[in-house]
Amino acid sequence: MRVISGRLRGMRLDVPASGVRPTYDRVRESVFAIIEPSIESASVIDLFAGSGSLAIESLSRGARHATLLEIDPRVVRVARGNVDRLGLGSDCVVRRGDALRLLRSRLPGAPFDVAFVDPPYGSGLQEPVLRTLGEWRWLSPGALVVLERSADEGLDDAYGSLELKRTERYGSTEIDLYESRVE
Repeated sequence: MRVISGRLRGMRLDVPASGVRPTYDRVRESVFAIIEPSIESASVIDLFAGSGSLAIESLSRGARHATLLEIDPRVVRVARGNVDRLGLGSDCVVRRGDALRLLRSRLPGAPFDVAFVDPPYGSGLQEPVLRTLGEWRWLSPGALVVLERSADEGLDDAYGSLELKRTERYGSTEIDLYESRVE
């Protein structure tokens, strides 16, 4: 896997041998084409970060800060390795732990302008994470939440301050784009 665009374009990203489902390049490229105007100088959170590819892509494209949350210690080592190898340590924090629990603690970089939510398919974590993001005021006004899910997992159009703005389908994957209505 490689960084698609920006100052780190073409840089290789390590991916854990198992336990993660990386976002396909085609999907990542499409997502960033949609959210590109929101990335410049943004504070980004990548929940269920895996290799950190979405946060790293954001930093490559001009985000000012990224916070990565991941529960699996082996996967955290890979994400930290990617961050360190690319020299992003001063702009990026990698935290190990349960995303829902960590969202109820103090997080560096908050409030966030963009949140990537990509829990394991079929885990049932999408709704609780969206509710927490929509209720705990972790997001800046107008923030975007990009949620990746299996196309056969349906979600509501609103969670607290989050309102569904757009859904895109890529084969068996759907991307939901929610916007924070917080004033």
